[in-house]
Amino acid sequence: MDRTTNDDSKVTNNLQKIKHKLLVLSGKGGVGKSTVSANLAVSLSQKGYDVGILDIDIHGPSIPKMLGIEDKKPDSSDDGFIPVFYSPKLKVMSMGFLLQDRDSPVIWRGPLKMSAIKQLIGDFNWGNLDYLVVDIPPGTGDEPLSIAQLIPDCDGAIVVTTPQDVALVSVRKSINFVKKMNMPVIGIVENMSGFNCPHCGKSVDIFKTGGGLKASKDFNVPFLGKVPLDAQIVETGDSGKPFITKNNGSDAAKEFVGIVENIENIVNKGG
Repeated sequence: MDRTTNDDSKVTNNLQKIKHKLLVLSGKGGVGKSTVSANLAVSLSQKGYDVGILDIDIHGPSIPKMLGIEDKKPDSSDDGFIPVFYSPKLKVMSMGFLLQDRDSPVIWRGPLKMSAIKQLIGDFNWGNLDYLVVDIPPGTGDEPLSIAQLIPDCDGAIVVTTPQDVALVSVRKSINFVKKMNMPVIGIVENMSGFNCPHCGKSVDIFKTGGGLKASKDFNVPFLGKVPLDAQIVETGDSGKPFITKNNGSDAAKEFVGIVENIENIVNKGG
């Protein structure tokens, strides 16, 4: 058996142990895709599910930082390498754990990226999971294409956008990409949707609002919900404490709880 065949076999074997695979992507950077991925994974694990989050952003991995585990390293065992544990119910794997220096750039072409993503799935002992959340770099390039080929039976893609027109141009490309890959679209999350002033309570649509809902109607895909701008989201992400665990009373946290429930319902309805 050659190396490629063996790698494919390990990927297949590991994926067979995972019930639901969710791909989180966006058409452009800066829309909060990794924030959504991290908080989705943590929220599902808090509900008692066995969850994994795979950060396949080769060039700018941010999940370890957002979860406050960037100083940890994966262990090894007879059954393969072991992902880093954020909690007993949440395993995490990212290129960020494998870099000797956080500031070192990864300068790789497509084939090397595909090989690395295969190893992150196949060489690590993910075990039996209810959910695997895959945080994918923005755009429709090597990494999204690789993961679409490696996980053809995924439950579908969650597309994250902000409301303004320039972001919606990209999100439409993402939805068309997903459909061309013959993957379902679980739905659209509209992030940074409005801002409630903490002083006067007035709501301000800094990046507009409603664009994600319009795109969902145009493409006939579910609208999962919208998360307002909240300074606490930035602060908790930088401090490695996902906002869903610290701000359960905030508007953003309440909206995100609804988004997670919508994702659960859609995924479970599909089997």
